[in-house]
Amino acid sequence: MMHLHETFTVAVDALRANKLRAALTSLGVIIGSASIVLVVTVALTSKRFVISQIESVGANLVWAEMVKTPDKAQPLSHELTLQDMEAARTIPGVVQVAGTSDMQMSVIAQGIVRPVTLIGVTAGYQDIRRLVVLRGRYLDATDMASRGKVCLITPQLAERLFGRENPIGQAVRMGELTFTVIGVFKERVETFGLSDIQAESVVIPFGLMKSYNGVVVLRVVDVQAESAEEVARIQKQVGLLLRSRHPPEAEYNVQTLTAILVAAQNISLALTIVLIVIAFIALLISGIGIMNIMLVTVKERTREIGIRKAIGAPRRDILYQFLIEAFLISGGGAVMGILIGLAVPVTAQLFLPGNLRVPISPLSVVVAFVVSCSTGLFFGYLPANNAARLQPIESLRYE
Repeated sequence: MMHLHETFTVAVDALRANKLRAALTSLGVIIGSASIVLVVTVALTSKRFVISQIESVGANLVWAEMVKTPDKAQPLSHELTLQDMEAARTIPGVVQVAGTSDMQMSVIAQGIVRPVTLIGVTAGYQDIRRLVVLRGRYLDATDMASRGKVCLITPQLAERLFGRENPIGQAVRMGELTFTVIGVFKERVETFGLSDIQAESVVIPFGLMKSYNGVVVLRVVDVQAESAEEVARIQKQVGLLLRSRHPPEAEYNVQTLTAILVAAQNISLALTIVLIVIAFIALLISGIGIMNIMLVTVKERTREIGIRKAIGAPRRDILYQFLIEAFLISGGGAVMGILIGLAVPVTAQLFLPGNLRVPISPLSVVVAFVVSCSTGLFFGYLPANNAARLQPIESLRYE
């Protein structure tokens, strides 16, 4: 222990004598270890953000629609019905169901005509899709039961039809029916037209859609699972249910957001791997730098090594001395890099929205420290071994 303590003291003194060199040598380790912490932090943050965005579109959502054959009329027996929707409610693990039917229509208000997507919705649609009502109110049970001629419109449509005027209470005409606007709504997360809700849409009670298309059928049945773990099972159950209730030749497309989530996670994983590889390259370069500097240091201190060996210092102590120097350079750089890697997300959190948290992985801190120190020891071993193998007589004669 006394030998090790003395060797450690000699290594520290040697680094103190060359503070600038040691600091510059550890710079690569600082960058590499900070990169590892930041990459993992960014990966975790992006994963949470993507999951929250997808869940905002519809929590644990499963939806089904009939597969239509181009240029071929589908039999009415193939269409989705309200009875199908209610049957889906009986599947274990289902907490909410809703149905929609949509069509293209023109709306007239204050002499302005606009093409819109008219969407008839059943009860429960807002709960599943988490629609945000910006002004006014949503359709209530009375509106649904009485098939009241009321509607909600998107902000884009409200601006087109009424400008800065308050749209609530205004009358709009679609076909033979006149509706009263009771609310302005939007999707919680923009789906860029990939859902049934378009930029200029009108939502009305589902019962009124028969006045336009003459039949009571659904284009989409939405099913909300109790938890994310139940989504896959319920997706399968919905498919089996629909096939059992309709002719064998009828085809239905039952989808979830899982595929989108998996794709987003795969993209995030690929980017994370690329960034981690870059971080390891930075550590590799810093390790080579440590090795080069240590080789120069050994060369400069050849006479010192010869003197220590001449007065009885064993080969092991010389080896340990230079390994300790390499460890202190890489370990000190790792600590500085980790502190920088932790400071960045903590500072960034102050400028991010309150609902977006930046998680910090303790594992990334441990990995960054272990990898950085291992890099220093690995690349420092060759110079240390060279120093330990020097012959005392030749070292003392070195100029």
